[in-house]
Amino acid sequence: MKYQNLCKPKTAAAKKLAAIFAAALLCAAAASCQKGNPKLKTKTLSIATASGSTVFVEAEIADKPETREKGYMFRKNIPDGTGMLFVFEEDKVLRFWMKNTPSPLSIAYIDYKGEIKDIFDMKPFDLNDTTATGYVRYALEVPQGWFGRAGIKVGDKLKLDF
Repeated sequence: MKYQNLCKPKTAAAKKLAAIFAAALLCAAAASCQKGNPKLKTKTLSIATASGSTVFVEAEIADKPETREKGYMFRKNIPDGTGMLFVFEEDKVLRFWMKNTPSPLSIAYIDYKGEIKDIFDMKPFDLNDTTATGYVRYALEVPQGWFGRAGIKVGDKLKLDF
């Protein structure tokens, strides 16, 4: 009996159908990459400002190495009032970059007591590090300029109830 490759399309129509199927698989894979970290838990965080007001942000919690590594990569739309809180096990001088991140972001570096130590703006796709000026435990990324629009400044405090 002669071996026949049943996986290789024989007709032009079958070849076209195989090409369409392959393209659909590629599109599905690309779409799943653009979703970022779809299974992150979310938490409403509160920030007490020096002026006495409380500001709320709905944040995804990135508390594992694999979720911290991916962050907001490939995300094109990050609405005001939302963010991603990166939680680390110990204090360190954190460094973030914008590899594969098309949305402009602002980042707040926060110490173990919840005090905001730094706020920086970051440019899309920038591979340069944005480095905390001291030891911190958390980083909160939001749409660029949101901290200023919300009245949040260095010295304000994130409530650590998560």
